[in-house]
Amino acid sequence: MKYNYEYAIKYQEVDGKKRLRLFNLENYLLEVAGTVADDLGFGIQVLHPRGLTWILTRLSVEMYELPRPCEHIRFETWIESNAHMLSTRDFRIYKQGSEEEWILTGQCKSVWAVLDLEKREIVNAFDDPMFEDCVDGEVIDLPRVRMTTIPEPTGIAPHKIVYSDIDYNGHCNSCKYLQAMTDAYLPDYDGKKVRLDISYSKEAILGEQMNTHYLVTDDGVQYQMKNEAGETSCSAKITMSELEN
Repeated sequence: MKYNYEYAIKYQEVDGKKRLRLFNLENYLLEVAGTVADDLGFGIQVLHPRGLTWILTRLSVEMYELPRPCEHIRFETWIESNAHMLSTRDFRIYKQGSEEEWILTGQCKSVWAVLDLEKREIVNAFDDPMFEDCVDGEVIDLPRVRMTTIPEPTGIAPHKIVYSDIDYNGHCNSCKYLQAMTDAYLPDYDGKKVRLDISYSKEAILGEQMNTHYLVTDDGVQYQMKNEAGETSCSAKITMSELEN
């Protein structure tokens, strides 16, 4: 089963070059995933009273063009699989060309888990009857990119986890990591196909001092956000490539 949601890009969501910011794009993807979960009966409104919540563990997005203010975009989404304690949800992203024409402008693969809020541990919830008959099964060809350690960063940018970073689960919101990373360094991807890969490994909490290590490469930039003990909370990579004709 496929689900479709449409939005108009707001002026406050774009950058100085009038492109949708990557962390705002991620926010749209999270909103769509949450709406589908609510509609199917296993969203936050159902999980939270049980002491459970959804968390994003990995995200891969490939964009051929980033939306601009007032453009209408449509997210087509479905659940690829619920297996091995992880839920994989795929997306196609379209922009409106004419009144009835939608142009493919990107695709995404996201991987989710259910977190026990008291134990702060991932649990296997997919045997619950509420998850029956929700898997579409179609697979988007977007192979996983493995994150590597940055031995000698190009730069290090400090970031303290503050009030506005924290979400309803009591830890740093997924999009706020990416916001801090792109604030530290953002490559110029105008006219390029841009791919974002991000992986979450450890919760960051209010008041925690983090440092974004970034390494500039020929085709983009790699990031690692670490706490003062040197533990990585989030890793990401932005890769640019030529658009295909």
